[in-house]
Amino acid sequence: MNHTLFVAAAYAVSALGLGGLALWIVRDQRARKRELAALEQAGVTRRSGSKSA
Repeated sequence: MNHTLFVAAAYAVSALGLGGLALWIVRDQRARKRELAALEQAGVTRRSGSKSA
């Protein structure tokens, strides 16, 4: 029995899935950075930012 086609298909599906997740993460990161920049432009500050004494 030769399972080469099944193994190749499994690798292809996995690669597509991982590539899709990576693309989703990159796009989401860029969107969050844009939102953060818009909030900082509006004057909203981070709670974790340094506080003046």
